[in-house]
Amino acid sequence: MLDHQSRIIIFSGGELTPTALNDIKPGDFIIGVDRGSAFLMEHQIPMHIAVGDFDSVTKEVKDQIALCSERFIDCDPIYKDLTDTEMALELALEQNPSEIVIHGALGTRIDHSLSNIHLLRRTLEAGVHCTLIDPHNEICIMDASRPYHVKKTSFTYVSLLPLSLQVTGVTLEGFRYPLHQATLTIGKSLSVSNELEKELGTITITDGLLLVMLTRD
Repeated sequence: MLDHQSRIIIFSGGELTPTALNDIKPGDFIIGVDRGSAFLMEHQIPMHIAVGDFDSVTKEVKDQIALCSERFIDCDPIYKDLTDTEMALELALEQNPSEIVIHGALGTRIDHSLSNIHLLRRTLEAGVHCTLIDPHNEICIMDASRPYHVKKTSFTYVSLLPLSLQVTGVTLEGFRYPLHQATLTIGKSLSVSNELEKELGTITITDGLLLVMLTRD
């Protein structure tokens, strides 16, 4: 098990570009997932764990991945109940990290993208901060237990979408379009494409689960 201050980066099989590798820091625990494992291997990044059914790579590549990882977990593509990314996330949570970052969780498969976004609820319940990242988005989740602070970065927009049926008491400070004790409901677009006016924005809510999305075109 890792020191609780350690960070885990998962490279899943969705959209991945070489810029994602710039996120790796010394001491990070690296998990490759199916095609994400092949991506890491191609860029000569050793893996602590490689996991998946590996149905998106050839047997030759699969064998090479096994040699490039400290621990190789091969799952039957038919008789399994979890997606490859969820299996990787559960393995990551077993390590007791302080933070999890997932690259390649978003892509052309909307079913997988939404499923992976929903996994943020699992990390929230576990008390581990988790971020899904691709070249155009960073997605986190928050509840009413503490405020969420957003720093001004290269991302243009901040969108808030409820993951529960509704989120109440939404209050925004430091944003171009402030809210005070607002209610956000699934199916409404009230809080899409907001922008920061200050270097730091603060989001508080009184009840519900809220997705915080930093986005750019």
